[in-house]
Amino acid sequence: MSVLEEYLVDPSVSFLARTRIQAQVLVPVLRALRAELGKDKADAIVKGALRDWSRQLFAAIGEAIEGSPRRKWATVQSAYNDVTVPGIESKMHRRDKEALEFDVTRCPYAEFFRALGEPELGSFLVCETDFDVAATGKGEVSFERAQTIMQGAPSCTFRYKFAPR
Repeated sequence: MSVLEEYLVDPSVSFLARTRIQAQVLVPVLRALRAELGKDKADAIVKGALRDWSRQLFAAIGEAIEGSPRRKWATVQSAYNDVTVPGIESKMHRRDKEALEFDVTRCPYAEFFRALGEPELGSFLVCETDFDVAATGKGEVSFERAQTIMQGAPSCTFRYKFAPR
């Protein structure tokens, strides 16, 4: 059983399909908020809510896993990859005991949200969760990303650094 299974409403539904379902609800709510409050304020509210939800979700998942922070991250990252990676294309640059570095070169999540005209929502809902997954490593794993396809770049940069053991 995956560490994510109890948090997924229906594990048989792909993560991309689940994201599309979420967008069917969130896009009209976000657009109504923008009409009422203005884009900046509405986006800030939605981003704050989604970021808080994601941080709490992945913190709870990480806490339920036994072992070192790095083991917690590896377990969560592996489970998250299992559900999110189908359809994603990437190029590996480095994978060793000190770092994991790769670029995503095709992302169906970015394609979906950009086609909707809502890349900001895609960023809040999908891209930013990578930071919360990395946070399960509690200082033993750090994560940096300079760019994303969602924000118009040609690739998403994933740069993980691992603390010495």
